[in-house]
Amino acid sequence: MTATATRVLVLNSGSSSVKYQLLDMRDGARLAVGLVERIGEGSSRLAHTPLATGGERRETEGPMADHEAALKAVAAELAADGLGLDSPELAAIGHRVVHGGLKFTEPTVIDDAVLAEIERLVPLAPLHNPANITGIRTARALRPDLPQVAVFDTAFHTTMPEYAARYALDVETADRHRIRRYGFHGTSHAYVSRKTAALLGKDPSEVNVIVLHLGNGASASAVAGGRCVDTSMGLTPLEGLVMGTRSGDIDPAVTFHLKRVAGMSEDEVDELLNKRSGLVGLCGDNDMREIRRRIDAGGADGARARLAFDIYIHRLKKYLGAYSAVLGRVDAVAFTAGVGENAAPVREAVIAGLEEMGMAVDADLNAQRSGEPRLISPEYARVAVAVVPTDEELEIAQQTYALVSA
Repeated sequence: MTATATRVLVLNSGSSSVKYQLLDMRDGARLAVGLVERIGEGSSRLAHTPLATGGERRETEGPMADHEAALKAVAAELAADGLGLDSPELAAIGHRVVHGGLKFTEPTVIDDAVLAEIERLVPLAPLHNPANITGIRTARALRPDLPQVAVFDTAFHTTMPEYAARYALDVETADRHRIRRYGFHGTSHAYVSRKTAALLGKDPSEVNVIVLHLGNGASASAVAGGRCVDTSMGLTPLEGLVMGTRSGDIDPAVTFHLKRVAGMSEDEVDELLNKRSGLVGLCGDNDMREIRRRIDAGGADGARARLAFDIYIHRLKKYLGAYSAVLGRVDAVAFTAGVGENAAPVREAVIAGLEEMGMAVDADLNAQRSGEPRLISPEYARVAVAVVPTDEELEIAQQTYALVSA
């Protein structure tokens, strides 16, 4: 890598989409951001914003048969702004990979053996890893000479002790089929826990933080001295908190009951729990702003929205209490992601009544909006309550650049 190579392209490849950001690692500045949607469908769409030149967002539509066509279109957009993939300033491409199992505990330079291992993990993430692999193969074909780095959602959680990571299943069966709690959103939990420590003016090794990543997908983590010791998602992202469309924690026997009594197939149960449950299943909405509007409007519709909100908050409080017990000493609670960063009523409701645990929210501070990390707890609170905007792309870029620089 040359001294002038300071840029990292971050790719997040989905089954029919590619999100991307190009960052300059000298200061973390975003040079370009974009999204390709509906890959493989009749009319794909690419939205590209060249931040480095201050240019306006550009949108193009047209057929893109596969990820190779999509990434070539992305490369063309970057080249039009003087940011092409052939630039000597491009140091590496960082790929978000959802599942790294137990083997991948840190960012890893991708070679054929690494790619084969990521493929071996497909049964653990059948919706995500195949798309991640497609993005990796395409990028490697476009720039075979450039370091490609996999940054895994699960890696941050591999520090969990065995008693937190294992389910109470027959050990031989669990080991044979790699059944354990892996956790997800790891790049966000790593970034936010570290930023929270900085907000308190301390080193991460000195701080115990509970991170609440609340988006359409939602997860909690208990981070002791910079290391994850527990997290709410498990073998899959279905376990844990109430989410936009996912049920979160549920009695496993519900699945057997639905198959026996309702005659539902495995695929139907899977779709119910992952796509038609959570807030959507409870009240028909997974947008917290709309749920709050319905609550304020009142009536029967508002009552249904209120019940969904209360179930959502109740589950969060349970995890907050559980992780307080796991950590023993809590220095901070950090809210992040779309709901966590923007929904003041959620933050207020989660912390309400926890004064005996040293937690409180200042109403005025909580109502303020900002894109910067900030405290929303009063000075007298024993536990700091913070809002810390997450930046998973920057975390992936930093991990990628640190690895290839070394």
